[in-house]
Amino acid sequence: RFTPRTTHSRHGRAVADNRLGRQFAVDSPLPAWVGDITYVPTGEGWLYLAAVLDLRTRQVLGYSLSERMLDDLVRQAFLNAWSASPVGTGVLFHSDRGSQYASSDFGKTLATHGFVPSMSRKANCWDNAVAESFFAPLKNGEVTGPYKTRAAARAAIARYIHGFYNPIRLHSALGYLSPNDYAKKSKRPA
Repeated sequence: RFTPRTTHSRHGRAVADNRLGRQFAVDSPLPAWVGDITYVPTGEGWLYLAAVLDLRTRQVLGYSLSERMLDDLVRQAFLNAWSASPVGTGVLFHSDRGSQYASSDFGKTLATHGFVPSMSRKANCWDNAVAESFFAPLKNGEVTGPYKTRAAARAAIARYIHGFYNPIRLHSALGYLSPNDYAKKSKRPA
């Protein structure tokens, strides 16, 4: 069975340094968002999901779904995250070295919003473990087989993110709180 590759890193596009350096702790002094792409099987063909998570809260801030893995897939996920949670300048955006993240349009989008790009080392998926830790339960709990249609997959992924992952799923890194509860708690004055 054919499985698509979501990371095409053999390209001539500019690659950013790994500024995040696996500083994944929720209390890290580096504010950062992380992004990645995965695939979802449907009876109508593949559907690609790009997600953006906040490193400190583990919330899925934004995502985008498309039938094709074009550069705009990751740009739309970032813009959806920005729309939901605008932040100040200097925040890292960490991803793999995939061609979508290395595109000039995505780089310009990051710069326009004051983000600093960071990319994993070559062939090192552990450098983007926080994004991978979102996709693992998604694939094991929600996407356990092909959806009948792409529309069904879109609806199920939205329900998973907004109805389970952000508001309910407990994370050991967050003291066994959900991402939404941890975000609310961290905004309260001590």
